[in-house]
Amino acid sequence: MLWANRLEHQPDPSRPPLGVPNPPSDGVVLAPGVVVSGSDIRISFVRSSGPGGQNVNKRSTKAQLRIRVDDIPLSERARTRLFRLGRSAINSEGELVLSADDTRSQSRNRRACMDRLREIVMRALIEPKARKATRPTKGSIRRRLESKKHRAETKRRRRPPDQT
Repeated sequence: MLWANRLEHQPDPSRPPLGVPNPPSDGVVLAPGVVVSGSDIRISFVRSSGPGGQNVNKRSTKAQLRIRVDDIPLSERARTRLFRLGRSAINSEGELVLSADDTRSQSRNRRACMDRLREIVMRALIEPKARKATRPTKGSIRRRLESKKHRAETKRRRRPPDQT
């Protein structure tokens, strides 16, 4: 009886969570409200470097993900932040190129590339807080001036006495 009640309250995994719009059938959700077409993301596999013995020489497991930055639906401010965050990964054609060769598995490296893309997009969506200018406290001003006087006195004592 208890088991049946729990089963009824489980969310349907085939449906997106509440508040998330249905992505297109071939769409890839990069962040809440940011969905790109699956055809815009190109993933290729190339020979990997590093450890792995003969496996490295025989298998192309390094995943390279390419997506045009213009194909990612972002506001202008978020797009500017994305260019700043991914400046070393954006080539001259405006493509964001991410690669992963962490594992010997193509599927895990593909997943790692997608996770990195999602992380960069999520970080670009975060609006940085504006810095509020603050005045130094009276105590900090006093301490700074006292340390300057102390340092000046130390340097003055190092000088040779005047010969006048």
